[in-house]
Amino acid sequence: MERRKFGREFKIEAVRLVKERGVSVAQAARDLDVHENVLRKWVKEFGADPAQAFPGLGQMKPEQLEIERLRREVAKLKAERDILKKAAAYFARESI
Repeated sequence: MERRKFGREFKIEAVRLVKERGVSVAQAARDLDVHENVLRKWVKEFGADPAQAFPGLGQMKPEQLEIERLRREVAKLKAERDILKKAAAYFARESI
């Protein structure tokens, strides 16, 4: 069974159904044929940051992009440090 994917618009409309129209989460979940916990998660995520909620497939929030960029930079710097350590050890050994 393949996992279903829902677009940003669908999620926003589902949240509006609960928030603005006052439909219970359980009833809205049954009507939309999604699991109740999934709809609760959408409501929580939308409530935390409506502008950045549901960024889409393969898209990250700006904070996540910055974290990913910093992780790549840290990995690069560690590799450079390791190379320098090996070079220092090599030249220290040759001078003996």
